[in-house]
Amino acid sequence: MLPLYRSLLYLYPVPYRYEYGEEMMAVLSEVHAEIGNKSVLLRMLFGTHEVGGLLYGAFQEHLRSITGRSAMFSPRRFKMHSEFRFPKATVTLMTIILVAILVAIDRAKAIQASIPYANPQVGAIKAAEFAALPTLLIALLGACVAGVVGWAILFALRRSGIHRLSEIGPSSGRSSSSRLRS
Repeated sequence: MLPLYRSLLYLYPVPYRYEYGEEMMAVLSEVHAEIGNKSVLLRMLFGTHEVGGLLYGAFQEHLRSITGRSAMFSPRRFKMHSEFRFPKATVTLMTIILVAILVAIDRAKAIQASIPYANPQVGAIKAAEFAALPTLLIALLGACVAGVVGWAILFALRRSGIHRLSEIGPSSGRSSSSRLRS
């Protein structure tokens, strides 16, 4: 059965087969080994299901390579495409964040252990304790003003035609001065 699966993988487009062929074959051989001691009927059903799945997948990938999207898209199935992968730095950054959280928890426990246990009654909150609220509002207002100023600068640059400078190239037939006038 495995030679049949391997031959059906050749129906897939070459880039797809190059990227996922070994992984698909490893999964198929692993599942084939697990089902090897089951009944003949179950093995036949499994083989039929996998052959149908490989044919359908090859058709989908060829259709996607021609049209750029799958005509028979099923939102419940996850398609194996490389654009869904995380960047390589993600694992490193997530590890750094995990270590930082564990260190923060450890330091919080040390602070809690250094303070003697006391459970005083909390009284009414005084108005003087809300001093952070005006600072927060000023920071929010400053961020909004910075955003508006940034947008205004970008809007002014777009209107002045400065974005056309990126289109100037030495290989074009027009001179840079005639291109700037257009």
